Amino acid sequence: MSKTTVAAVQMVSSPSVDENLETARRLLLEAAEKGAKLVTLPEYWPIMGMLDTDKVGLAEQPGQGLIQEFMAAQARQHGIWLIGGTMPIASADSGRVLNTTLVYDPDGQPVSRYDKIHLFGFTRGDESYDEARTIVPGGAVGSFEAPFGRVGLSVCYDLRFPELYRAMGECALIVVPAAFTHTTGMAHWEVLLRARAIENQCYVLASAQGGTHRNGRRTFGHSMLIGPWGEVCAQLPEGEGVVVGDIDTGFLAEVRQSLPALKHRKM
Repeated sequence: MSKTTVAAVQMVSSPSVDENLETARRLLLEAAEKGAKLVTLPEYWPIMGMLDTDKVGLAEQPGQGLIQEFMAAQARQHGIWLIGGTMPIASADSGRVLNTTLVYDPDGQPVSRYDKIHLFGFTRGDESYDEARTIVPGGAVGSFEAPFGRVGLSVCYDLRFPELYRAMGECALIVVPAAFTHTTGMAHWEVLLRARAIENQCYVLASAQGGTHRNGRRTFGHSMLIGPWGEVCAQLPEGEGVVVGDIDTGFLAEVRQSLPALKHRKM
């Protein structure tokens, strides 16, 4: 079989880690029951605090802590590749954290890590964000090998920087856990996701925050799976839920053979 079922979990995370763990537990079970073998959680899934600084106090050391133990146990329980959206990992700067994606194999073993490189900054009217105040940028490209091929790791604002995706090499799947604002999401989310799929001739699985949070922030949602021809295969507009679809390596090869753009690259 050339098909592998994958899923993106969409959440509306709260300031309570315990609440978010229970929501993730329920949605991961739903994804597994629908046959998903690889599942990704959204950015900031364990904590969407009342203040940006809330996540700093919850940062875990690599390899230990409640959130990491939860993800390892869920991957093992369901026998899935689990891409842990992002969580705060302690950095050398005590006032800031790394916004980190951790990947676990079906045995619950950590197999890859990516620290978000590009930090979001946006100001329009009363709406303002500056991730650099609480987050230290990463410096290395992230990917891992799944049974169906290479999976490239990126997070939210990374989506606007196509050179990052080229640096991953040829991927079968790119994942984009995100917490896109409603303002920027309305304008750019889908078109950027489809562009990354088309130019890299691969699947893109985007797992988003999707709704109005207790801190007043509104995220765009629209978690989706996009195919290598740029078509939206599955999508969830807003609210909690799971987007499920298939990675078809046969179709992937067909797209690359019929339009060998990756082989035609000159730079």
